[in-house]
This record gives sequence, structure tokens and C-alpha cells, in this order.
Amino acid sequence: MEPLLPKPAATGRPRSNDRMVLNGIICVLVSGCGWDEIPKTYNDDSAANPRLRKWQEFGIWEKILGRAIKSAHKSGRIDLQKISIGSSSVPSKKGRRDRI
Repeated sequence: MEPLLPKPAATGRPRSNDRMVLNGIICVLVSGCGWDEIPKTYNDDSAANPRLRKWQEFGIWEKILGRAIKSAHKSGRIDLQKISIGSSSVPSKKGRRDRI
């Protein structure tokens, strides 16, 4: 995953550790806690939310997912011929509009 992440700026304040920030992001996304409730073991909570947004902007998450899928396929852990998309993630063309 590390090669997919943007390189730190050459100048300015040193960036928080990517691994610790990633752990903080995962903590928030999995547990549902607020950004200000990230345990201090995951480093500075003020770094996690901006880093999540920056990685979204740069398409980092898509690159990570693509690399994980390729790796799992190459090792025989998934068969790409048997993948399907659930209907809950794909909007219907002529679905009922009165549903919330």
C-alpha cells in the first residue's frame, strides 16, 4: 500500500505516520466514533480526517482496492468470473420514486 500513497512534502512540518493515520481512519469508519474520539495510539486525530479526504481526492482508495483485488485473484483467493454487484449498490433505471 505504501507505494500508492502520495509522498510527503519536502518542506514544512513532518507528516504524521501514514500507518498510524490509516489505523485512525479505519477506527472511525468501523466503530462510528467521531474524529475527535480516535484513541491517541492512532496518533494525532487532527491528521486522520484531512488525510482521508486527500486520499479520496487523489483516488488512493480505488488504487488500493484495485491492487488488493489483483493480488487476491493472482493468489487464487477470488475468481473474477464469479463476482456480482448487489442491487442495493446499483440504482434502478425505473425504480419506484416514492420510496425513501
